Amino acid sequence: MAAGGALLLLAAAAGTLVLAALLWRRRAAAGGAGRVCVVVLGDLGRSPRMQYHALSLARHGRGVELLGYLQTRPHGDVLRSGKIRLVPVADLRGLRVGPKLFQYVIKVIVQAIQLLYTMLKIDQPSYILLQNPPGLPSIAVAWVACLFWRSKLIIDWHNYGYTIMSLNHGRNHPLVQIAKWYEKLFGRLSDYNLCVTNAMKEDLWVNCNIKAVTLYDKPASYFKETSLELQHHLYVKLAKDYEPFKPRTESVSSNAERTAFTEMDEKNGQVIKTRGRPALLISSTSWTEDEDFSVLLKALEDYERYIDEGVELPSLVCVITGKGPLKDYYNGLINKLHFKHIQICTPWLEAEDYPLLLGSADLGVCLHKSSSGLDLPMKVVDMFGCCLPVCAIYFECLHELVKHDENGLIFRDSNELAEQLKMLFLGFPTLEGKLHNFRKNLHASRQLRWDESWDQTVLPLLGQNE
Repeated sequence: MAAGGALLLLAAAAGTLVLAALLWRRRAAAGGAGRVCVVVLGDLGRSPRMQYHALSLARHGRGVELLGYLQTRPHGDVLRSGKIRLVPVADLRGLRVGPKLFQYVIKVIVQAIQLLYTMLKIDQPSYILLQNPPGLPSIAVAWVACLFWRSKLIIDWHNYGYTIMSLNHGRNHPLVQIAKWYEKLFGRLSDYNLCVTNAMKEDLWVNCNIKAVTLYDKPASYFKETSLELQHHLYVKLAKDYEPFKPRTESVSSNAERTAFTEMDEKNGQVIKTRGRPALLISSTSWTEDEDFSVLLKALEDYERYIDEGVELPSLVCVITGKGPLKDYYNGLINKLHFKHIQICTPWLEAEDYPLLLGSADLGVCLHKSSSGLDLPMKVVDMFGCCLPVCAIYFECLHELVKHDENGLIFRDSNELAEQLKMLFLGFPTLEGKLHNFRKNLHASRQLRWDESWDQTVLPLLGQNE
């Protein structure tokens, strides 16, 4: 621990010297022509909220530098925008020499230098809008860059980084405690703050003395119910790579193009849903420690047993989308399951196909458990945008989004989830019952979309000093 502390002190000293050198070399004139640098120390393609920020800024005529890792292709609207320039940051692979603490400290130091170098190469921004987490070292680096550019720093608090770190190390680990101290200290140096829930807004004020504005995640305009024709084309596309989307039986008519869920008459182009089709269950994940997919797998085992016992339930196709570190682990568990009535696939969907699949599904499942108890799962926001009812696992502030027995159901374990799946899919497909009522309620509740919410919340903030 002493060695780790010494390295941290060395890093702090190095940072101080870099800052002093920068300030001595040049103090940029305040300005930036309204430009905004949107920063994610992560994969831009898997950072939808920051992509939405960039698109909203561009919609209001601002030049945007969208800075982060380019591992996954961002949404087409981002790529097509003439106002948004992607600024890649090289994804730094971990050092494999020495103790893990030593490796981590060295990685943070190198990331800090790399990120600062990248942020000082761009055109001068008026604002730097930073996603947190990850905030180590990005909050400190963004603050230094703001001093250099005389820009304003806006932090968008999605969660606390130290609580995510505690999932692996425990809350009392020295590294977690250092990360907590760092996040609170440098978080106070921001000019403005956004956060994702009222619970987080209150916590930031009470525990960190940080004043924030709540900007709830809202679905973008392309999250909506998918027409039957688009559903069919999507299923045909997915059937090329994924067995569950292929038709169960041969078509009676030679003129029909079929999938597991739909068929299209090739003469007149009419699409209908296949008789006896399976129900489509969807979940999305980053395959990290804050989502325990064994809960869903155990519930599916119970669901299979219900069918074997004679309960009138449909077959299921369960699609779990996303990329992440635990994907191979869970795929190993899935491969050991031998279902007769359930098929599971774990694709990575193109950015444009993901909302189409949500808008085609019958039920969404969310297993996100907030590490802080203060953030909300964006996947549920997107599902509700598509009028897709959701079963979500309980955590403290979930009630700010999921209203139990109104737009979905909340469960606490695999047994509850299995019972909910049985209740919701009993007699499927039917235009009666809770599943249909939840969808009707989602239709009736006119949801504020991202653009409207952003204009009401963030735009006035940006106009204060211009």
